[in-house]
Amino acid sequence: MATVIMGACLAISIMVIVYMSQKNYENIDIYYWTIVILVPIIILGYWLKTRITTTEGALISFCYIYLDSTVLLAVILFCVLRFLGITPRRWVKVIVYTFTFIHLATFWLCIDNNLYYKKMDLIFTDMGTVTKMVSGPLKTVHWIYLLFVIGSILGVVIIAHIRKGTYSRRTLYLYTVLLTIGICVYVIETVFDVDFSCLPVLYVTADILVAHNYDHAHTHDISCLISEQQKYHSNRGYAAFDLKGCYLSSNHKIYDFLPELQMQIVDEPLEKDSYLAGIFYSLIDEFKNGTATSKIFKVKDLICQCEITEFSIRKDGRIQGYLFDIRDVTEEQKVIKVMQDYNETLNHEVEEKTENIRNIQERVVLGLANMVENRDSNTGGHVKRTSDIIYYIVNEIRRQGVYDLDDELADDIVRAAPMHDLGKITVDNNILNKPGRLTEEEYEIMKTHSVKSGEFVNLILKDVEEKHFVDVAYNVARYHHERWDGRGYPEGLVGEMIPIEARIMAIADVYDALVSKRCYKKAMGFEEAAQIMLEGMGTQFDPNMMSVFIGCRGELEKYYSADGNRGE
Repeated sequence: MATVIMGACLAISIMVIVYMSQKNYENIDIYYWTIVILVPIIILGYWLKTRITTTEGALISFCYIYLDSTVLLAVILFCVLRFLGITPRRWVKVIVYTFTFIHLATFWLCIDNNLYYKKMDLIFTDMGTVTKMVSGPLKTVHWIYLLFVIGSILGVVIIAHIRKGTYSRRTLYLYTVLLTIGICVYVIETVFDVDFSCLPVLYVTADILVAHNYDHAHTHDISCLISEQQKYHSNRGYAAFDLKGCYLSSNHKIYDFLPELQMQIVDEPLEKDSYLAGIFYSLIDEFKNGTATSKIFKVKDLICQCEITEFSIRKDGRIQGYLFDIRDVTEEQKVIKVMQDYNETLNHEVEEKTENIRNIQERVVLGLANMVENRDSNTGGHVKRTSDIIYYIVNEIRRQGVYDLDDELADDIVRAAPMHDLGKITVDNNILNKPGRLTEEEYEIMKTHSVKSGEFVNLILKDVEEKHFVDVAYNVARYHHERWDGRGYPEGLVGEMIPIEARIMAIADVYDALVSKRCYKKAMGFEEAAQIMLEGMGTQFDPNMMSVFIGCRGELEKYYSADGNRGE
């Protein structure tokens, strides 16, 4: 009977390993996986112990069983320390593991002498083989080691209960109960010399409970929702809550916005009526009601925006909780406030001072454009130069008659040119001013500036400018990175789907980038730049612009030959 029970425990412990190995966790807890692999090996020793028929076989089974009171205990100690956020120094780990394996090796080397066990008798029963032993002198060393390791584990657990850190109480209580029961069972069985140990049943039960808790922790781990790079270095803060509003985890950056979250206990709800509850719980309620997905709040001098989404990392897609994304929008809000105040002023005076409004508006646009350039060390003077040279390009189009540009449209295109890169004000400085090549992720962020530029144009000009100019300025801002062959952004427009004003702006934008000096390159020669532009006709640029470019090339080169017009 005992053999059957031990065999069942062995089978279940192996099934736990197989089940957990199919989970594909992004982050692996090396201590947990060491424990879950050691358990079936130890239970194998107990199973063999009930089936052996010789003293030598019993000693060999004890070689497996002794892993629980040596290696397993050491790993449990470091596992508990890691859970509590305590990182022992490397030399401490080296000393503990060295003594552990020396202890284990000593027993293995003594199976053919009387140092550990002076005498061993085998009793054959219907339930299995019972082993009766008389301890040798080295057994005292084993007890000293056990007292030290078990005492260390209990001491750490007691300190954890007293300290009341932010770690999960659910996990702490689970570890406490399992360790307490395990130690009590071991002591009782040793004192009363029990024939068949209950430890394998406890091991497999603990294995199942810890595996379930481990799975719970990982299916709500913030590191599974964001990359490791974001977890430690992102400019955004992330926090996850379950559907009941219990705090699950967060990345380090969020503490810059909400330092109070550092004291929040995992798996427990936020304190009612607290500042944190006012942010997170109110947004959850609004999100459930469909009234809002974000909110603005202040932290000292910072203005922050908190956005909420549901998350799931389960294979069945079932929603597990809410993910909050917090970022600093101080600069953006200041710009929007300036724009809103500016629009209110313009609306108040529009009937009397139309021309004055237009002049003020252009100065604001140029000021915002210059603000963008002051942040972007790569494109100094770009706004002024493109605003100047687009005049030559538009005049050449009208002179050749390539497209029918009336006075109004021509004037609108020239006026709209300074607005084409306004959206860069929302791009992080680290990306905007990066001297080297952008990563794929950084390039995707950079590409958002064209959409933002269009949004800012509408925000600045809508209701205070004539619709025809707003449309032209919007098209210039949003679509000047589209390509004739459809490989541009943000919408991948093809051919004449791209507004004519955006196609014209693309010529000025790219040519200036080629012949101007940047922090990461020298100014390109006129011949080389012209060759690149001509090669791009029909792929990157409108092929009808070839004759236009050739026609105004002399004026463009003369302009850039003047002092200060190449960013040098």
